[in-house]
Order: sequence, then C-alpha cells, then structure tokens
Amino acid sequence: MKVLLVNGSPHREGCTYTALVEVAAALERNEVETEIMWLGNKAISGCLGCNACLQTGRCVIDDVVNRFLDKVEGFDAFVFGSPVHFAAATGAITSFMDRAFYGRGGLFRLKPAAAVVSCRRGGASAALDQLTKYFTISQMPVVSSQYWNAVHGTTPEEVRRDEEGLQTMRILGENMAWLLRSIEAGRAAEVRRPGTEPRLRTNFIR
Repeated sequence: MKVLLVNGSPHREGCTYTALVEVAAALERNEVETEIMWLGNKAISGCLGCNACLQTGRCVIDDVVNRFLDKVEGFDAFVFGSPVHFAAATGAITSFMDRAFYGRGGLFRLKPAAAVVSCRRGGASAALDQLTKYFTISQMPVVSSQYWNAVHGTTPEEVRRDEEGLQTMRILGENMAWLLRSIEAGRAAEVRRPGTEPRLRTNFIR
C-alpha cells in the first residue's frame, strides 16, 4: 500500500510540509509506504479548457501536472496539502488540481483522499472545503480525522507547538491506513466494487 502526499506550498519544508510529515509518519507506522511530492515554486498554469487531455491522458502543458499523473496509478491513496491564502488554497495547487483532475474521474475513482491545510489564524475550513470538492466529484472516499485537517502557525516551529493540529494529522494517517487495510481485505474477500452508470448531464437552461 502506498500513499502520495502532495505539498502545494511554495516553501519546500514549511508549515504544510510539517503537517504532511506527521501524516506520513502515522502511515509508515502502519506499514504504508509514503512519498511526499513538492509542486515547487514555479508558476503553474491554469487549465486552458482545450480538452486535448481527454484524448491523450496528458496535459498539453508538460510540467509538474504530467509528472504527478505519471505516478497516480502506482499509489493507493492521496493527501493534498496547501497553505491558506485569502481563506483559500493557493493559486498554484488550485491550478494543479484543476488540470490533474479534469476528465480523469476513472483514474482516481475509489482511491481514498484527504486534504490538509496550514494557516496562521483563519480560513482553514474554507480551503479544506475547496480541496475536498475535487475528491467528491471523482468518487474518492474522503478520509477524516478528529477535527478539520488543519495546523496553525507561521513557521514550522510554531506548527510543531500546535499539539491539537499535529494530533489531528496523526489520527488522519491512522484512519487512512485503516481504510486502506479494509479495502485490501475486501479485495481479498472478493467484495464487488460498486458499479457505474452512463453519465447523465443536465443544465438549468430551458
């Protein structure tokens, strides 16, 4: 079992990284392999809406999004982390996820996912809600913890003093490991995966 944790902060080992490390440590204690992928601090373009990826499976903008997509099939679950900017996820991880998830519901379907955010004071729940929507539209089981998945602080040292936040991260890792083991046990017992239906699309224009 393997979990990919995506660090959407422009700082490689800042507050978001500190939170993800705590989640990863809990997963590793449960014999789940982890990898933390940093998106970097270069600009990430938003989706161009060209639909080319629907035919090729890859984005025409060959950057960190394609490097992530190359990894997806090798992982069983995902954690996406972001600092809070103006009560929202960063522009970089928003552009990244818009492009990574566009038209790829089948790639992520039924793989557990969670989001974590770091903030100084407020806006955490709004950013979490924003990130979680990518999972629910892709039929991904959303993993929760004892509280909303957030840590607080302006430096990694301050985050490490957020005892409740770090505990929330650890429990998130424990819960994700349990869910992965449950899925593995279900697969061994030949529990049938839920089926799908042809997609219906309606709008509100009459």
